[in-house]
Amino acid sequence: MSIVVTGATGQLGRHVIEALLERGVQAGDIVAAGRSVDKLADFAARGVRVQPMDYADAGSVATALKGATRVLLISGSEVGRRVDQHHTVIDAAKAEGVELLAYTSIANADTTGMKLADEHKATEELLRESGVPFVLLRNGWYLENYTEQLPGTLAQGAVAGSAGEGKVSGASRGDYAHAAAAVLVAEGQAGKVYELGGDEAFSMAELVAEISAAAGKTISYNDLSAEEYAGLLASVGVPEAFAEILADSDLGIARGDLLVSTGDLQRLIGRPTTTLGQAVRAAVASA
Repeated sequence: MSIVVTGATGQLGRHVIEALLERGVQAGDIVAAGRSVDKLADFAARGVRVQPMDYADAGSVATALKGATRVLLISGSEVGRRVDQHHTVIDAAKAEGVELLAYTSIANADTTGMKLADEHKATEELLRESGVPFVLLRNGWYLENYTEQLPGTLAQGAVAGSAGEGKVSGASRGDYAHAAAAVLVAEGQAGKVYELGGDEAFSMAELVAEISAAAGKTISYNDLSAEEYAGLLASVGVPEAFAEILADSDLGIARGDLLVSTGDLQRLIGRPTTTLGQAVRAAVASA
């Protein structure tokens, strides 16, 4: 068996490779494909096959997928270009005759109204039309979306957003990576759809309460209109178009679009998911 992990230089991709190794997959049966192969030197030293690959370069994609049995298509990071990039990988998987392609989509992709989901919905449709055996890993929000912002949060004493009292079923990247690894090594996965999210949903008020308790200082949540929040993000350097998508995502949280109650993630990883408190305390300790 040959398992190709695309986007392997990203944080999720690295976690997936580690999870596959932990599950006993032989290093030589894993292909880590990504643009910056120098970032994969540590995996290469452990026997993982490293392959340069750019989603926008069909030739490099075809080469990376040569001989692949199973492929994890980690969604691209270039919003607005992802559908074409994903199409390239799906076409290469079809030409190679892979037995399974797993795709990291977004939670509740078929029902959410979030703009961020548009390219995921389009990719899911491409997969249905392709004839390639596929499984959907509809990942919810990463806890790191919040914990990686902690230095700024602690300095400012506040979290801003447009999520109101909405709750989100967040989990760690490591949790989602272990779920992907579990699916990649299992049999009978074609056609399945996993809605993945943390065991306990939380609101922004609960987020700042956890940060306050861990940091020993009061952190507030400033709920803004989507327009105000997008403007705030743009003022600190977030590209305007992406700032609008992030603010729209918060409106999705307010509607409950990122609530997941299936328990799929816990079942796949065989343990409770990482809690908000665990993630926050670890992040504050290392801030």
